[in-house]
Amino acid sequence: MSNRLSSVELCAGAGGQALGLEAAGYSHHALVEIDADACKTLRLNRPEWNVFEGDVKNFDPRPYKHVDLVAGGLPCPPFSVAGKQLGDKDERNLFPIAIDIIDEIRPGAVMIENVRGFLDAVFEDYRQSLKEQLNALGYKVGWRLLSASDYSVPQLRPRVAIVGIRHAFADKFEWPEPLPGDAPTVGATLQDLMAARGWVGAKRWAKQANEIAPTIVGGSKKHGGPDLGPTRARRAWAALGVNGSTIAEESPDRDFVGMPRLTNRMVARIQGFPDEWQFWGRKTTAYRQIGNAFPPPVAAAVASKISEAMMGSLVKSRSRRKSVAG
Repeated sequence: MSNRLSSVELCAGAGGQALGLEAAGYSHHALVEIDADACKTLRLNRPEWNVFEGDVKNFDPRPYKHVDLVAGGLPCPPFSVAGKQLGDKDERNLFPIAIDIIDEIRPGAVMIENVRGFLDAVFEDYRQSLKEQLNALGYKVGWRLLSASDYSVPQLRPRVAIVGIRHAFADKFEWPEPLPGDAPTVGATLQDLMAARGWVGAKRWAKQANEIAPTIVGGSKKHGGPDLGPTRARRAWAALGVNGSTIAEESPDRDFVGMPRLTNRMVARIQGFPDEWQFWGRKTTAYRQIGNAFPPPVAAAVASKISEAMMGSLVKSRSRRKSVAG
């Protein structure tokens, strides 16, 4: 038996969750994404990945019935407090499509990421309906609000992870525990990037930026540009010595005076992306890809626990079969 489990990822974006799954030992058999620039980002970094560029509604899951995990970062606007919270009445709600794909593939496990608003009281009936649908397909379902800062990501970024595990593996699954110690501060995370062009104030700035970041906000093609969020978020950034009004093309020069802006590379590091991961497109396009991502370390933490549950049961099952055969 291979030590690598396989996955299909829906709404893969720029690869945040995909990198987390990769780190947890999963082999990607398909990644579905509608945004052309995000697809270019995926292919740029991992040319060997099978990227399906198009609407998830047009994705044919039938060739992937052997896959162990169906994962996805389904669109958040239907549940976000920043929107109208229309839930299942929002045309962007892709949970029904995801359920159909899960029904066709019948993987060992399901992992879906969404915003904190998914847990609001207004969606209690919808959550129960979702749980019942997945239960009917053979999964034990649960969800948990996870803070990225608990997994060494230097920002709060609360996100809901929804996990469904086949009953054969369910008693082995445990949610990941927060890592010991505090997440690194913005200053510790970004000091080298701030100093990349010789800025003499980088060390002093890093000492002031001694907290984790506010949640990065990506926005959409219709709303939001290359900035660090609404007024409240910008105030929080200002307290860290960061000008959040726009994204910079490059680090401050040697004689820069004032509050520096972040570059996309800096924002990507705050999101937990490795520095070698490249983003296709100009500043605004790249920023939206980065800002909307699921931080890879958080995805890896959850996916690793799913893997442990599944692999442990599979190894035990194989051992029993060998014992009987012997």
